[in-house]
Parts: sequence; C-alpha cells; structure tokens
Amino acid sequence: MDITVLISRMAMSLAIHPPSNLPKAPASSNAIETILSVAFGIIGAIALLMIVLSGLRYVISGGSPDRMKQARDGIIYALVGLTIAITAEAIIGFAAGYL
Repeated sequence: MDITVLISRMAMSLAIHPPSNLPKAPASSNAIETILSVAFGIIGAIALLMIVLSGLRYVISGGSPDRMKQARDGIIYALVGLTIAITAEAIIGFAAGYL
C-alpha cells in the first residue's frame, strides 16, 4: 500500500470537529470599516509627518547634494506610500460596498 493512500485514509478516519461552545462574535462591516479608517488615518498622518520632516531636511541641507537627495527621496517615498494607502482605502471601500 502506498504511503500517501495510507495517510489520506487515516486523515479521513479522524473526524475533527470544531468545538461548539465558542462564542459567536459577528464582525459587522461597520466595525471593519471603522478599524480600517483609523488605520488609514494613522498611515496618512505618518506620511504627512514624513513629508514635512523631509521638506525641513531639504531646506536646512545647506546646499549639500547628498543631503538634498536624501530629503528629496524621503518626500518621494512618503508620497508613494500615501498614494498606496489612498488606493488601498479606495479599493477596500469599493469592495466593502458590495459585501
């Protein structure tokens, strides 16, 4: 007898049932939307803070090309992150409207 057949027969013979005494906690779409709104709000606030800090670093770079590049990269990365977060929120909001 093949080992895979033996394992599959053993797995079928074991009747695994979830416990029936677990509490049922309904996850409404309002709760999920609220949690995601808070999460995306925090992400947006962090991105805005990073844009401001990178802008400040750009201003006080003193004309140093390396420091200006680091600050410019920080602004670009924060804008890309903010764009991804806004897009993700729009996709989730669109999908949640259908659920």
